[in-house]
Amino acid sequence: MSWTKESLSTVPQRNGFRMRGEAMTRLEVFSDAAFAFALTTLVVSVGSIPGDLGELIEALKRVPAFALSFAQIALFWLAHRGWSRRYGLEDGWTTGLTLGMIFTILVYVFPLRLMFSTFLSWASGGWMPADFAATSAWDVQSLLAIYGIGFCVLTGILALLFYRALRSSEELMLDGEEILQTKSGIAAWLSQSIIGLVSTLWALFLPTQLGVMAGFAYFLIPITMMVSGRYFGSRIKAVRSNKEAADES
Repeated sequence: MSWTKESLSTVPQRNGFRMRGEAMTRLEVFSDAAFAFALTTLVVSVGSIPGDLGELIEALKRVPAFALSFAQIALFWLAHRGWSRRYGLEDGWTTGLTLGMIFTILVYVFPLRLMFSTFLSWASGGWMPADFAATSAWDVQSLLAIYGIGFCVLTGILALLFYRALRSSEELMLDGEEILQTKSGIAAWLSQSIIGLVSTLWALFLPTQLGVMAGFAYFLIPITMMVSGRYFGSRIKAVRSNKEAADES
């Protein structure tokens, strides 16, 4: 769609961003259905219906791992949904990236669940059951590496989607604040992708004593988000203040 000042003035605005993709496209409908299927696969992977109290308690112990896996997939879905609402892009690049994201999330479901169940089993001293039977430290390192690859790819795709939107800034008629918010999205997802890559390399190439600790690299994400948020937040506030001053004068 070719945007003009007149057409942009009619679209809803949220947090200083004009929502160009409020009307759902066929690609977005397909991606929503794929994410729903991924969550369904996650539910099915939990196992059979408990037959007695002992099995019920054992099944309930698996709920935290399921909840974390559900939350992780939901975060990726919300990120893609927010991107679609902001930009409403549906060209060859965004279609290819979205399909790549859908493919990866469907493959990512099982490593994601195994990763969280193994971590929670370790953190609870074995009280929560692990769905992954690790017979050696290398098994754990391999699981961390496989999870890291999926995480790196998914966050990298989101960074590329925001980069594609930035490259289409003239077509979308992004203003100064919207460009900064787009750059903030690139920085946020690219930093997470780099952390996923670091964790993967950590698990694969460091000695066993350190390799099994590769998952702790993800604790860097809140720090990078805070730094990025403060940096772009101050710049966005400055642009917003200048815009309001210009409107008043």
